[in-house]
Amino acid sequence: MEILLQFVFSFISTVTFGVITNNPRRSLVACGFTGGLGWMIFWFLRENHWGLGVANFLAAFAVGCASIFFSRKKKMPIIIFNIPSLVPLVPGGPAYKAVREFVLGTSSLGFDNMKIVIVTAGAIAGGFMMTGLVETILRNMLKKRKQPES
Repeated sequence: MEILLQFVFSFISTVTFGVITNNPRRSLVACGFTGGLGWMIFWFLRENHWGLGVANFLAAFAVGCASIFFSRKKKMPIIIFNIPSLVPLVPGGPAYKAVREFVLGTSSLGFDNMKIVIVTAGAIAGGFMMTGLVETILRNMLKKRKQPES
């Protein structure tokens, strides 16, 4: 039951953000599935005691791959699927806590939360970079395969 709730709420949050950012209607369900996939990978890995960075990296990589798939299937830009699908992964809570702790004068707790934000943001960026790298490599391999040898 918890798995279903995790997926449903991540789907809803992704679709809602897509609506707020004026994504085309025909992209919203695909965005929801992409965000749900990313969150489920993150949640499953964290439940099985994987590190925060690794879980975010693999989730962002999955979001990037699913975004590429849906962008080609629906003939739309990748960014339409990437941005809303990241919403469940964004470390908004720790960022708020870090700022709050700095304002309250407890810098050590602020730095602890800031480390979480930096690791999460870095892992998400790394996952997207890896997706772009893999896509480029695969595209070049397919081009070489299709070219007739002379």
